[in-house]
Amino acid sequence: MSESAKRILVIEDDLSILTGLSMNLKFEGYDVLQAQDGKVGLQRILDDAPDLVVLDLMLPGLNGYEVLKELRE
Repeated sequence: MSESAKRILVIEDDLSILTGLSMNLKFEGYDVLQAQDGKVGLQRILDDAPDLVVLDLMLPGLNGYEVLKELRE
């Protein structure tokens, strides 16, 4: 990946969806980060500051709504 590639964090607990989406985004030139639950996803947002987050709502740990609430606070 080039240094100018935009970073996208995909937070999705279904491994087949996570893998497929990540592969397609990488193919399009994006640097893709992954998380499979809300708590890890929230931490990755705070630590890695991605340019975009693709957030599933039905997640283990913290659901997508709870992740958004934590980010807004």
